[in-house]
Amino acid sequence: MERDKMEYDVVIVGAGPSGLSAAIRLKQCAGEMGREMSVCVVEKGSEVGAHILSGAVLEPRSLNELIPDWKDRGAPLHTPAGEDRFLFLTRKRALRLPTPPQMNNHGNYIVSLGNLCRWLGQQAEALGVEIYPGFAAAEILTDSGGRVRGVATGDMGIGRDGKPTANHARGVELTARYTLFAEGCRGSLAKQLFQRFELRRDCDPQTFGIGIKELWEVQPEQHRQGSITHTIGWPMDWSTYGGSFLYHLENNQVAVGFVIGLDYDNPHLSPFDEFQRFKTHPAIRSVFEGGRRIAYGARALNEGGFQSIPKLTFPGGAIVGCSAGFLNVPKIKGTHTAMKSGMLAAEAIAEALAQDRMDELTAYPAALKRSWVWDELYRVRNVRPAFKLGMWAGLANGAVDTYVLRGKAPWTLRHHEDHTSLRRADECPKIDYPKPDGKVSFDKLSSVFVSNTNHEENQPAHLKLADAAVPVAVNLALYDAPEQRFCPAGVYEIVRDDGGTNPRLQINAQNCVHCKTCDIKDPTQNINWVVPEGGGGPSYPNM
Repeated sequence: MERDKMEYDVVIVGAGPSGLSAAIRLKQCAGEMGREMSVCVVEKGSEVGAHILSGAVLEPRSLNELIPDWKDRGAPLHTPAGEDRFLFLTRKRALRLPTPPQMNNHGNYIVSLGNLCRWLGQQAEALGVEIYPGFAAAEILTDSGGRVRGVATGDMGIGRDGKPTANHARGVELTARYTLFAEGCRGSLAKQLFQRFELRRDCDPQTFGIGIKELWEVQPEQHRQGSITHTIGWPMDWSTYGGSFLYHLENNQVAVGFVIGLDYDNPHLSPFDEFQRFKTHPAIRSVFEGGRRIAYGARALNEGGFQSIPKLTFPGGAIVGCSAGFLNVPKIKGTHTAMKSGMLAAEAIAEALAQDRMDELTAYPAALKRSWVWDELYRVRNVRPAFKLGMWAGLANGAVDTYVLRGKAPWTLRHHEDHTSLRRADECPKIDYPKPDGKVSFDKLSSVFVSNTNHEENQPAHLKLADAAVPVAVNLALYDAPEQRFCPAGVYEIVRDDGGTNPRLQINAQNCVHCKTCDIKDPTQNINWVVPEGGGGPSYPNM
């Protein structure tokens, strides 16, 4: 059965902040030029915003540029940032530290990024952008010369055995003169583009963290609307990069989360359990006692910064947003930079189409290097990699880099791939995590339940093993099967058959919250995350 084909001027993969900003800017440029431009956005989530997860405190700089009258249009920025607190935690105490200047949130807003994307989607559709949620871009289409000419969405109704079922429907080919990839962190198609066009040849490896988040409705006396708290220290040891956030939104809601750098070396560490343990700290627990957990989710985030930005263009398209990696780690913000990258790529495409060109979009990276994004990321490039030397060295370096050198050090610290950092299990101390109390701390399965994650069970697993023997022969033997712990959703499980003498890896793909951590942290790089059927995965409300 042949696939249906739909032709556009521009196809955008991913309805996140960068993809939607690009779509809006394309239509704005078309209006300014007095010409027609067909723009399509394809999104794997069941709706726009369903897979969006971030803290989030929004710096509205890009939004001000893109839609200056966003307040009049009802953008969901309801909570201006108030007091900033920066705490160092010991096991029992919380010591207040001076707030680093990058973390000063005056003029920013605490938001649900998912709801902001839903609103951006409405603005895009009002301009004529076609948005198709529930359709996962699964294949890159190229012409005979290797130029990218669009994407194909995945087939629906393929059974677990790989054969079509009675509900089978072929995917659709979405072809375009230019294709933008805005899949977010560790995008499955962007990963292919990096390899096919050697886009990472002249940059450092990308490095990542895992962010785990919950949304709570707390007791009114515990709520301080606009309050922002970040912590470092406990429960992390001195050598592991990590920290938390508590953001007080409107309606007695608090977003709480924990980020751990995926360059940690102890395979016994469980990011999920560290997060649950963090909430039991005396200074934190009181916020949530008597409250109600509303939602849970997890997502990998880019931490490589300036030195990990890849070549952004290739014949037929470009990479924008977190697919490329524009997070400002010291600022703990990347939405504003992701949006700006999408806007600049859109302007380069609009200019090319107006001149009836289909050459490589070199104007996009050139404009990015002239923009405030490039300068902002350059100035903080040495902050995150210094934490590889430990927390105290990282803090000392950050202070010198910020206050003395002002981001203009004559050197640039380098990155290494996260999956290379694990030590053997027998070289590392085991970690005794407390059992969840069901009040402020929880287990993985109950957490996945409130993420509203759902996948069609009769479909091929979207977590692919290059070699089925490796999980037991290497990961279990050397690292005590770390996939059981670095996954925050209970996807990977060592099952012992024949009375416990025959271990095997069981993959519970239906639990997957699409965080991509397994694709990043697996020490043998044996796990490949690909898109499942469109519409599958989490369905985050207000995250």
